[in-house]
Amino acid sequence: MRVLCLSNGHGEDAIALRILRELQQQPTPPDLTALPIVGEGYAYTNSGIPLIGSVKAMPSGGFIYQDGRQLARDIRGGLLQLTLAQLRAIRAWATTIETQRRRVTTSHSPLPTPHSLILAVGDIVPLLFARLSGLPYAFVGTAKSEYYLRDENGWLPRASWWDDRIERWTGCIFQPWERWLMSHPNCKAVFPRDTITAMSLKRQGIPAFDLGNPMMDGLEWEEGKDKGLRMKDKNEALAFSLSPLALTIALLPGSRPPEAYANWETLLQAVNGMIAQMPRSLTFLAAIAPGLEAEALHKALMAYRWQQVAEDTYTVSLGDRKSTLTLAQQRFAECLHRADVAIAMAGTATEQFVGLGKPAITIPGKGPQFTPAFAEAQTRLLGASVMLVKEPDRVAAVIQSLLQNPDALQTIAENGRRRMGAPGAAKRIAQCLMELHVPRNAL
Repeated sequence: MRVLCLSNGHGEDAIALRILRELQQQPTPPDLTALPIVGEGYAYTNSGIPLIGSVKAMPSGGFIYQDGRQLARDIRGGLLQLTLAQLRAIRAWATTIETQRRRVTTSHSPLPTPHSLILAVGDIVPLLFARLSGLPYAFVGTAKSEYYLRDENGWLPRASWWDDRIERWTGCIFQPWERWLMSHPNCKAVFPRDTITAMSLKRQGIPAFDLGNPMMDGLEWEEGKDKGLRMKDKNEALAFSLSPLALTIALLPGSRPPEAYANWETLLQAVNGMIAQMPRSLTFLAAIAPGLEAEALHKALMAYRWQQVAEDTYTVSLGDRKSTLTLAQQRFAECLHRADVAIAMAGTATEQFVGLGKPAITIPGKGPQFTPAFAEAQTRLLGASVMLVKEPDRVAAVIQSLLQNPDALQTIAENGRRRMGAPGAAKRIAQCLMELHVPRNAL
């Protein structure tokens, strides 16, 4: 079996890679290749998965849907030429596979006929590319969920009747043309991100499988297992030493520069307000993407009068209360597991934090990703687990109110786990692909 994986974004690459790694663990692993439609695909190349076709980082970073100006910038940056080159590469890969299949068939070889599959991860773009290949394909839909429209209790209110007009009319978050691509005979399986979306697609006659959300894979961290021990990764230090009396807050500024640096400034404003308004010591764990420059974050901390006490650790005192902030670039999972609440201006990271059953306070930014529209949509996607505030100085009051309401915290815990699902989805999807697409006598 041969698999070509198509994905269109940094987060989508990461999700796709989790599935590909599980495919590599199968008894008869397939031959794997990939084509990142957005970005340069470092997630694949760093994992030893070869790329086909052309790759290029676009000015928008892939967020052309939030702002038409981003699309114009990408077109000027060569988007159309890149798209045509990628389509030719996919067709060439498909043609090569078909030629090999015919050779095996006409030679009467005792070897089984090789099978091939396109795995599309993301939204309609890789899904369409997969359909144009002419080969069988499967789709992991990361971008859409019925929760954007409704929850288990019914339709969600919107500011205008014009919002979601087609979706409400058709009764599905996916547009008719997307459902046509998913219901095509070449589409062997669709893996939605949650149960409510899988049920909706099944009612539309689409081969949808409710196997969970791969976003929740790879977040394993066991408290105490590494205390007093050096981790295998030389970049990872000992587990954070946290005060049992301090409230621990994760800071999630996003992963893409320069937006993440602007988000960092906004988060520090919220942190300042918390230190001034909350009568207790606070611990902040900043989950920093490896691609961000620590020096830029350091300068911003200095401007807010934080004092550096270790390489990545800072403190600030107000009266007899001392708060601590740690920049963590290699310890994302630990930040999420050990924090009580998050202040977030991120997409995937916020969803993962919520999936652990914890509350997130979000603040809209200027984009291109975390815009007011994106932040509002995220509140519909994640429901009670996310509280959107318009200004950083409102964060402290929201968190204090939340901590005084244990019933709300219990609701948030149940809601987050239900909407994001249990870990292990990538393995379940990989096993399904192997069992569904390839007859056992052809493996």
